[in-house]
This record gives sequence, C-alpha cells and structure tokens, in this order.
Amino acid sequence: MWARLRALATEAMRCAYAPYSHFRVGAAALVDDGRLVSGCNVENAGYGVALCAECGLVSELVRTGGGRLIAFVCVDGDGRVCSPCGRCRQVLSEHADPHMLLDMPSGMMTIDQVLPDRFSKADIDRVTGTSAPAPEGDRP
Repeated sequence: MWARLRALATEAMRCAYAPYSHFRVGAAALVDDGRLVSGCNVENAGYGVALCAECGLVSELVRTGGGRLIAFVCVDGDGRVCSPCGRCRQVLSEHADPHMLLDMPSGMMTIDQVLPDRFSKADIDRVTGTSAPAPEGDRP
C-alpha cells in the first residue's frame, strides 16, 4: 500500500505548479472506503495564497464523497518523503481517522504524534456550549 501511495504522490508532484520556489510537492492518501486521493502544490505570485499539496488532496477528498483519511504520504520534487507543514497537519486532522498513519521522513507516525493536542470541533463546542450538527454536505 505504501509503495502505491508514494507512486501516486510522485505522479501528483509532477503536476505541481511551482514557478517561484521550484519546490514541487505531491500528496496521496488512502480513504476509509478504499479510494485513493491526491493533490499537488499550486503557487501564486501572491505567496500567501499558494496552495499546499495537502489542500488539493483534501479538496479532492471532499469532492469525491468525503470520508476519513487512514494513510498519508507527501513527496518532494526528488520523490523523497517530506513532512507536511503545521498548517497542513491541521488541515489533514479535520478529515483524519483517529489512527491515521503518516509516512514521515523519520518513519511512520500517527496524526496525534505529528499534531498533539490539535484544535478541533470539540474545542469550539466546549467554548460555545453547543454541539452543532456538521454543515450540510459535510461527509468526513
């Protein structure tokens, strides 16, 4: 499974649009229903609005039916496993199975290991005193 995910991430990386940093990234994940999803980074002249590969992956996840991510990998322009940035770890955690595994440069890690004590819907519910239903169309 991991070889297949790395190959899909490498394929996605080849589609990356990175004319400014030249740092191409591809990401791939296995969904709890068996689907594979992927994404690539898309840079912009306004650096702050660039999209990381993980954002493209999550967009594809939601577009194709949602679900929970159970295994994830991202690769750099040389096809080496690379680490998601902090923002992307938070983005992934919103759609992660509680035991999601990430292939990291230092080895396999769970989402809790790469983003301990993450902010979640539970934090919002605790502060607002509500447990609002998920928005319409939210299927993770």
